[in-house]
Amino acid sequence: MKNFIGTYECKIDDKGRIKLPSSLMRQMEDFGDEPFVVKRSVFQTCLEVYPMKGWDRLMVKINKLNRFQKKNADFIRQFTAGLKTVEPDNAGRLQISKDLTSFANLQKEIVITSAGELFEIWDKDAYEDIIAASKDDFAKLAEEVMGDLSFGDEEN
Repeated sequence: MKNFIGTYECKIDDKGRIKLPSSLMRQMEDFGDEPFVVKRSVFQTCLEVYPMKGWDRLMVKINKLNRFQKKNADFIRQFTAGLKTVEPDNAGRLQISKDLTSFANLQKEIVITSAGELFEIWDKDAYEDIIAASKDDFAKLAEEVMGDLSFGDEEN
């Protein structure tokens, strides 16, 4: 599994097009000619962009949920609401739909940041606010999330 690396400040135009940085474009090429999936984040007011193979792996898990349980059907509906497939155009731009642009409150200045096998698209001010707000709690969060992991030589 490949991971994205980097944080980039970009602009989005009035038509919802983002000119992608060349280093991010090179990373996207590692995923072949397959499209990417853009969706609303569950926990933040930003967008998540998955390579199709990563999205397919996630959907295998989601499709195992019993849709005859209302909470599962409700979750699937909310989780997949507004999904779009996108591909960079010949000018290296990514088109973001109006509904997703509106959800993430994307203004002119945006931030694209890596998040493992996916990347996130944020309004710049919202991104700076969330990073600043979580600075104080990050050490505690890191300990809670990563403190019990073994970092031996095993590869998984």
